[in-house]
Amino acid sequence: LVRMKFLQLLSRKAGKLEMLFQIPFCQKQFPYMCLATSACLCSKKKKINSYEQVDQEKYKNLVYSVTSYKTSAQTPETIFEEDNLLYGPPDKQRPPVKAETKTPKNCVPLINPNKRIPLLNSDSNLPVKIALQKTKMPSVTRILQQTISPQQAFYLERWKQKMILELGKDGFAEYTKNLFLQGELFHAALESIFLSEEMATKEQREDVAISGYLSSVQHVLKDISEVKALESAVQHETLQYLGLVDCVAKYRGQLCVIDWKTSEKPKPSLKNTFDNPLQVAAYIGAINHDANYDFQVSCGLIVVAYKNGSPAHPHFMDPDLCSQYWNKWLLRLEEYMDKN
Repeated sequence: LVRMKFLQLLSRKAGKLEMLFQIPFCQKQFPYMCLATSACLCSKKKKINSYEQVDQEKYKNLVYSVTSYKTSAQTPETIFEEDNLLYGPPDKQRPPVKAETKTPKNCVPLINPNKRIPLLNSDSNLPVKIALQKTKMPSVTRILQQTISPQQAFYLERWKQKMILELGKDGFAEYTKNLFLQGELFHAALESIFLSEEMATKEQREDVAISGYLSSVQHVLKDISEVKALESAVQHETLQYLGLVDCVAKYRGQLCVIDWKTSEKPKPSLKNTFDNPLQVAAYIGAINHDANYDFQVSCGLIVVAYKNGSPAHPHFMDPDLCSQYWNKWLLRLEEYMDKN
């Protein structure tokens, strides 16, 4: 009761009651804690990741090329793609003069206007097969090898050195020897098929070295008919060069020079075949100017067969495309003649 009266007296004077409760708290400071919802107040400063400051868009292609690298054996075309991805097109300051901008000095036509085709061809079912004779004339293969572009020569040499590092000199020699042997066996098997349409010999079909290649071309062989020449020598009597044609036959009704190629890597487009279209154009021109052949050809076909048996890629060259590659061939022939 006494305490209540004391409080009533204090409450009559403004501010006295407030002072009663405030003074003890003001005289002694008590520590206090404050809870916050932000994690920044309770944790250390976040460490900055230096990799986040890198221009990731700038190096995206480089990172992709490294992370997607395969350890399988490379070929000249994959090396070219890899270098182009990492470093861009070579020699940007002085781009090489494109062969398309030049005109051959000796414009010999692809089709021979003076060649007379007999009205009635011989009824013999046997294709023409002329043996290749050694002469002073250069071969198509030799001309193309000696006029290869510096850029292509670089990548071929680089591929060769990589293979030597992987296989050793003896191993690489054995590898190339086996490639040539497989090519010869493959061509021999195709010749057997065309000469006796019923079969390549049982031994050839079961030969592990070429069985995949034969399986690869089965769908193409169905479109080939009327074989006119097999493994036959051709000679351009005006331009003085020679070669050995794999096959001349009709492909889907069009008479073509057919070139059979083997590959362990896919070559789905004509540009993947490098100088093969020039080789075909050179053979077409030679046949058309060779008196041993009583026909003319205006089309070409490059068939790339695969060792694993996957379907071969047939690259058809129509008359316009053959004419374009014929002009390129004439330029390479002129370059070879100038060097020699």
